[in-house]
Amino acid sequence: MRRRLYGRGALFDTEPPGLAPRLVGLRPFQHGPSPCEHPRELPFVVFAGARGLGKSAVLAELRAAYEGRTPLALIDCEADRFAGPPAGRPHEVWSPVAQALVTIAEQLAEPVADAGRIPFPRLATGLLAVAAGGWNDRDMPRARREAERILLLNDTGSWAGGHTSRRVGRVSARLTDPLTGPLPGTGPVVEPVVEAALETFSEGVSPTHRRLRKAAAWYRDHPNADGNPKLGLLLLSGHFRAGGDPRTHAEGHLVRALLADLDDAYGGPLPRANRPGRPVVLIDNAQSAPGIGLIGAVLRDRAGGIADRVAFFAGLRGHGHPALRNATRSTLSALARTSGWEPGGTASSRALLVPLSPLSPDDTPRVVEAACRGLAVPSRLPGAAHRLTRGSPLGTTLFAESARQNLSRGAGTPGELLTADLVPQEADGAHETDEAEEKRGVRDGRPAYRELLDRLTPDGGRDELALLAVAHDRESACALAAARLPGDFGAVGALALEARLAEEGLPTVPGQFVGDPFLRALLLLGLHRREPDHGTWKAAHRTLVAHYTDIPAAPDGPGDGPGDGPGSKERRILYRLLHELALGAAEPAVTHLRDAFPRQDTKAWLRALVLLASAPYHPAPVPVPDGYGGVTSDARARVALGRVGTGPPPPQGADTALHLRIRRLLHGVWQVTDPLALPDPVVAERLRSELEHLSRLRPVDVEPLLRASVHWPEDALSGRPLRLG
Repeated sequence: MRRRLYGRGALFDTEPPGLAPRLVGLRPFQHGPSPCEHPRELPFVVFAGARGLGKSAVLAELRAAYEGRTPLALIDCEADRFAGPPAGRPHEVWSPVAQALVTIAEQLAEPVADAGRIPFPRLATGLLAVAAGGWNDRDMPRARREAERILLLNDTGSWAGGHTSRRVGRVSARLTDPLTGPLPGTGPVVEPVVEAALETFSEGVSPTHRRLRKAAAWYRDHPNADGNPKLGLLLLSGHFRAGGDPRTHAEGHLVRALLADLDDAYGGPLPRANRPGRPVVLIDNAQSAPGIGLIGAVLRDRAGGIADRVAFFAGLRGHGHPALRNATRSTLSALARTSGWEPGGTASSRALLVPLSPLSPDDTPRVVEAACRGLAVPSRLPGAAHRLTRGSPLGTTLFAESARQNLSRGAGTPGELLTADLVPQEADGAHETDEAEEKRGVRDGRPAYRELLDRLTPDGGRDELALLAVAHDRESACALAAARLPGDFGAVGALALEARLAEEGLPTVPGQFVGDPFLRALLLLGLHRREPDHGTWKAAHRTLVAHYTDIPAAPDGPGDGPGDGPGSKERRILYRLLHELALGAAEPAVTHLRDAFPRQDTKAWLRALVLLASAPYHPAPVPVPDGYGGVTSDARARVALGRVGTGPPPPQGADTALHLRIRRLLHGVWQVTDPLALPDPVVAERLRSELEHLSRLRPVDVEPLLRASVHWPEDALSGRPLRLG
């Protein structure tokens, strides 16, 4: 693969052929044929998942693999061109789907390999009828421009450019002639324009006119046209202007026209041998208009027995869509040799939904090492990168790019690389249209975490989401919103953000309002850096300390612990202690763990320890001695290793040895599991001895402590979550 899309071999491999060559019929980046898995009907492949999982990168790789080898088009449904009609175009004769068809046809038309340009006469004829509904005598220049652009879709490029322009100009002038005469009242001029078009197409003897004449005749089969091409075109135009379901049907007929034109190019007079493989259409951000409209039209036609030759691939944000309710679902790895897809009786069963998976712990180091070739990469950085990003392809690639740019400048921890300035270098492998490039321009570097947040968070509400990322559930999020956000946001705004996260495909995790740990880490980092004095950060944690101080009076049940219901007393205590720890007060958490150790179930106690140690940490601005002859701004390692002066003395009457051991253990787990820090190997090894000593204090239920003493140091240094089983 050209872009090193690790973990995506099931799509692009050539031996044995991956999914793409089996559907397209061509080997990626080659002109050689590949066996076709579905010769009669292809699945419509939809790659699904949250932002950052590489959907755009996969589509960009498909474009690179087949561009110039077979007709190919790629559209981004979030591009500005699909947001609204051009200046002067009435809304009733424009839609995102119609705009997408023009954009797709213009790309598919381009000559490839040894085959010439593909004409789209059926599509051009239908689009002319639709566009005519918005023409009038007050804007003749616009009408002529629209007619000329549409007519160029019928061009084969066989004439010189000047001849083509003149020919198209003459035809467009004939089509707009009715605008210069007396108009029928104030309504649309579709009928005289359609009549002029049919007359013009019938008079010409050139191949261009013959194609248009044949295309116009195709509309005699439009529903209720009764074999009359003129009536078919008038119905198409009228349904489009009507909006709603009639427009959906009209758009479906235009999609069918494009696919029929492609079918002619492959099965008509041009020998099939000159067009190996299948045409490819790539639809990015298909959750936005026009994506679902295009997908629905193709699936309905295929379910109705109207075949086409196109290999469709789409990227969809989220886990699915009602239009894909009965789609076959398959993991990426299961597609390596066969898709396992068979169409059912519904339109949506014609789709193959493929959730994209994160990078594996083995893939993440390869991304970092490939980006930083020739640089001295800290040995623990690749593992820490996976612990931070959780395998997000976009996150890993941008993190690796920041390492490439900033390791030599002294940044060495994940936190330092996220806050260092980054100049993106096509980091996610995604395509970028000319329109997006022009809008972006040449951009200076900015902190890497801000670049990531811009790409990974929904548009709008980012500041509010950063604040609510401190929360653990809907209740605490609403409490934060009520205390720290404007009154017009409140609980309604918090619930809206919660729903938006679910729509985006982000996971729902008990105990976290923002379930994705990588996104949450970025949001909390941005919240901490919002003001120089970290005022909002501190206020958010203080608000939740107060929220969880009001503990219900109901007694705990025998199994009450951090894994129980969201209203449990124990869980509320732990949340309060976690936020106190985030504010720098560690002794309350140490005291709680010390007092709970003799009486609590060992697994529950270890879960409580890990939960408390998940408190976000930000080093002090003034460095302190690190115990190794140097200095550090992270004091947790000094506490974990028991350096002198690392905490107040235990309270009178407490078990001093147990109190100090748990203090060291808490700070050690806090340090080695921090996604913004590099795990200290000395601290990780110290965890082993601390857990072994604690196991000697338990006459029963000691096995979880012994397992943790074996697994936790290894887990911490490899970037895996600590095992609690």
